Amino acid sequence: MTGAPSPSMPELAMAMGIAGFIFGLFYFAAVQRTAALLAARKNWLGPLALTLGRMAAAAIFLTLAAKLGAASLLGAFLGFLLARAVALRNAGRTG
Repeated sequence: MTGAPSPSMPELAMAMGIAGFIFGLFYFAAVQRTAALLAARKNWLGPLALTLGRMAAAAIFLTLAAKLGAASLLGAFLGFLLARAVALRNAGRTG
């Protein structure tokens, strides 16, 4: 049975790095939204739901990356950290 060739280790790690960066951008946007909701002091249920949701999403994403191998997990985490740096830089410009 011949199918499409599977991606090599560096290609998979790079793809997971890009996926980690995109996931990280959404994750840190949710962190910013959570902070804004907490600062408004209107309701605690919204920030709680956002926090639990983003923690669960991060655990699922990184678990899936780990199942693809160590290089994929490393790529995903490095992409996530790069998104963190971008989010902190953008927060520094607005704050």
